[in-house]
Amino acid sequence: MTATTATQPHYTAEEKRKRVFAIISASSGNLVEWFDFYVYSFASIYFASQFFPSGNPTTEFLKSAAVFAVGFLMRPIGGWLFGRIADRVGRKKSMMISVMMMCGGSLAIAVLPTYASIGVAAPILLLIVRMFQGLSVGGEYGTTATYMSEVALRGQRGFFSSFQYVTLIGGQLLAVLTVVVLEVFLTEAELKAWGWRIPFVIGAIAAVVSLLLRRTLHETGKAADQDNKEAGTLANIFKHHRAAFITVIGYTAGGSLIFYTFTTYMQKYLVNSAGMPAKTASIIMTGALFAYMCMQPLFGMLADRIGRRNSMMLFGALGALATYPILHLLRGNDSPFMAFMLITLALAIVSLYTSISGLVKAEMFPPEVRALGVGFSYAIANAIFGGSAEFVGLTFKNLGHENWFFVYVTVLMVIAFLFSTRLPKTPSYLHTDH
Repeated sequence: MTATTATQPHYTAEEKRKRVFAIISASSGNLVEWFDFYVYSFASIYFASQFFPSGNPTTEFLKSAAVFAVGFLMRPIGGWLFGRIADRVGRKKSMMISVMMMCGGSLAIAVLPTYASIGVAAPILLLIVRMFQGLSVGGEYGTTATYMSEVALRGQRGFFSSFQYVTLIGGQLLAVLTVVVLEVFLTEAELKAWGWRIPFVIGAIAAVVSLLLRRTLHETGKAADQDNKEAGTLANIFKHHRAAFITVIGYTAGGSLIFYTFTTYMQKYLVNSAGMPAKTASIIMTGALFAYMCMQPLFGMLADRIGRRNSMMLFGALGALATYPILHLLRGNDSPFMAFMLITLALAIVSLYTSISGLVKAEMFPPEVRALGVGFSYAIANAIFGGSAEFVGLTFKNLGHENWFFVYVTVLMVIAFLFSTRLPKTPSYLHTDH
């Protein structure tokens, strides 16, 4: 459905104001949640040796990335748990619980003893906390995507839903920006000793603010849908919506992999493969993520004009064609400006997907299983392919075959394209306002 073909409802000024405020409130909480989760990846350059001492940077990064990936493996459980809560109890309650859990996890990492203090118990505790955070963020995506799709103005759903990734990327941006600021004021020795804890303290405090904001949200779930005996059940999804579930997994696999390749993993790639200083890599990623964040509403508006299906197909096709050459050029490049341009180009392609991904998924499920359908299918693909991006990339590098990672991402993008062709030209759900 495009903006030109959709029947435009009439919204009063007050209704528009309430819906826009709801989008802002929900997405601001989303920003804090993702800041807490992603700051681990950006700060791990400094604390990896504190929990996984080996003397080999690649090995330390690899073990740190493995813990990052394990956090993703908890996402399907979180997607199921919080999706069920959202569909049976309410979207608002689900979002409030998830942000409280992330707050506790971030605070725990901030005070966690290192390997030098408690030995092997340190990385084990870090792993447990990351699993806890993975559970939380696993429920965040589906519920937020559902809520934002239900309150967005018809005819502009691509634009308004894009703010889920504006704030998701904003969380990443604030995470890397926090590290950049710390790098300005602290020495590398201070960052490795104690400075890496500061971002996690900031995240915990911000999560409390997020909780207060989410308390102002109004509920979009309807009592009739929540009272349905099959609401929020996997049995309902696998019985009635199996094709939609498989399709979401199919294109999310490639979408998640390329997203994490050019965001969280890219900082390590610039340091470990392109040979750039850590501070330079952080500055490049700060600029690229800012540009990426600003792109989301523009690509959301584009999808409103050309259709979500066409936008998704363009993403798969361009991603398959451009991934290998961009990664190859980045590895042999020593110019920070050229690195920024190449990464920004890659992220522009990814924006065709991220700007509307939550909306596209939400349109494929009815309200009684929408949060569960979106969250659980996304979490499965994200855990397997997105969360493992750093680990797979570093493993191929360790084996001396880094090009294999380029091929791996390209193949997943081809698969994403093929599954995107299965999307309906006219969405089945979300035709009515909530």
